[in-house]
Amino acid sequence: MTEKKQLAQNAITTMMRKDYFSQWLKLEIVHCGPGQCICRMKVRKEMLNGFGILHGGVTYALADSCFAFASNTHGRLSVALKATMSYAKAVHRGEILTAEATEVKKGHRTGIYHVFVRNEEGETIAVFDGTVYRTDRMVLNQTDDGV
Repeated sequence: MTEKKQLAQNAITTMMRKDYFSQWLKLEIVHCGPGQCICRMKVRKEMLNGFGILHGGVTYALADSCFAFASNTHGRLSVALKATMSYAKAVHRGEILTAEATEVKKGHRTGIYHVFVRNEEGETIAVFDGTVYRTDRMVLNQTDDGV
């Protein structure tokens, strides 16, 4: 395993240990590498809105978590500056969603990422675009209070 791939895995493991919301989503990290991450989750009853379809905030949360993991795989603590989401298809209970985050541009202070959320048939159900601020702090040096 390359040093960069090991750094990516260590950063995501460190983040997931304290990411209680991603744990509540029962988010599974399928793959990670420098500037990329693939996450998967199953839609549960408590994630549905009043129309019986997946709440948009949950779809956003899946994409946002995947975005966070991908942007931190280089080891530098990165935080969201801006994010947008477009929804393409309704999702129902029991469906399994996969989010795939890809780094578009990694600069010294900012990074740009695209995240596609797809269903089991491979249909795009949402597209997320995000920008992060890359701090000087390292992910692996964070204490329990985040400082």
